[in-house]
Amino acid sequence: MLSLGRLLFPEPPRRIRAHRAISIALRTAHLMTFGTLLGGHMFDVDHSRLLPFLLATVATGAALMALEMASTCAWLFMGKGITVLLKLLVLSMVPLFWEQRILVFLVVVVIASVGSHMPARFRHYSLLPTRSAEPHEAS
Repeated sequence: MLSLGRLLFPEPPRRIRAHRAISIALRTAHLMTFGTLLGGHMFDVDHSRLLPFLLATVATGAALMALEMASTCAWLFMGKGITVLLKLLVLSMVPLFWEQRILVFLVVVVIASVGSHMPARFRHYSLLPTRSAEPHEAS
């Protein structure tokens, strides 16, 4: 019988077929939809026209997270996972600071940029020292 811990945190992490290609496609779609959403808010586009881009941004972001966690949920405790959680925390402030939403979105862009380009030792650092730092991927 497989324990919950081994299911969520397999050692070694599960291999996901075409992980890199799927990740690149999802990330590209995520950047396009979020960029459109940000631009729409900057240029005061009617919210009904932005709704499909909001939904697509949420869907692609959730799919990216699901892809990473399909390998191992240890991803959530790595620098890159923590960065995503930080972005979600900041984004959750939009309803509270609606008038400053563009600034909030720009802070998210900064977090995403720094998170994506910080040295690997920080991106792959894990708060779970007994877990593998990087999922094994299959092409």
